[in-house]
Amino acid sequence: MFESDDDLERRLAEPPPRLVTDLAELTGDLVVLGAGGKMGPSLCHLARRGLDAAGRTDVDVIAVSRWSDREVEKRLRDRGVRTVSFDLSPDADLTDLPDAGNVVYMVGAKFGSSADPAQTWAVNAFLPVAVARRYADARIAAFSTGNVYPLVPVTAGGCTESDPPDPVGEYAMSCLGRERAFAYASSRHGTRVALLRLNYAVDLRYGVLADIARSVRAGEPVDVTTGHVNVVWQAYANEVALRSLLHASSPALTLNLTGPETLSVRRVAARFGELFGVEPHYSGTEAPTALLSDASRCHALFGYPEISAGALVEAQAAWVAAGGTLWDKPTKFQRRDGRF
Repeated sequence: MFESDDDLERRLAEPPPRLVTDLAELTGDLVVLGAGGKMGPSLCHLARRGLDAAGRTDVDVIAVSRWSDREVEKRLRDRGVRTVSFDLSPDADLTDLPDAGNVVYMVGAKFGSSADPAQTWAVNAFLPVAVARRYADARIAAFSTGNVYPLVPVTAGGCTESDPPDPVGEYAMSCLGRERAFAYASSRHGTRVALLRLNYAVDLRYGVLADIARSVRAGEPVDVTTGHVNVVWQAYANEVALRSLLHASSPALTLNLTGPETLSVRRVAARFGELFGVEPHYSGTEAPTALLSDASRCHALFGYPEISAGALVEAQAAWVAAGGTLWDKPTKFQRRDGRF
């Protein structure tokens, strides 16, 4: 299904017609803050290709990051994305950031949050205050996380946006702080905001499915204590982020962003076992609760992901079996105590 990293990146950045139609309506340039992370490069590439397809060569896509990997920055420049080197730290002066009518906010701190909760709060909750002030007149699509919800019974269908947040752990609490910062700017200053509670993006090089597939392939036990999970094709997550700019509002719009399926970790591991021709091993016993989200509102607005969870499982197995690139970036979706 995917033959190489280049093929995967091309598919991740292939704009569907519905995205092209929406991007044609953008007013002002697009700034992506935190563009050097796992999802940022493909989102920027997708935006550039979609805008070009819409005939909007007048709109710049501006990727902002520290660029710890300069090769990633170079590839984006080669693809027509303007790059800016900037340390988006909580103490930074943001006045030198480029002006824009549209902002996708992708900055976040997760792993290591338990060891340094003050830094986690500074990045996840304090920095958004400054960003919202800097881009008060722009449309902002800000990535959040489904971790702001509590663990819920797996039979309940997942939390909806009307369910009250009840985050577990410093990381999740600070992410709710991020949401509150943007929501405050939206209600107080009229900033148009969309908050996107994502869990979990699949790129094949990382993600929940990659985590499970690697364990099965290596003969390692798969922990099924957190026995159910939501995933979504990363291209769809990026598409929704871009299209949500046109739905950003005051007060802020909140959307759960994930696939329509609730996956059984045990069954996914069993399917990988079939595809690899090995017998999976398991540890733990399924808990009655899990971190699950109902993304019906998102699907009603933007349609369903074009690649189903079942197809993603098969693509992930083929990728691993063929020796495809795997990043050492585990999701740690199994954690139930909020400690990352």
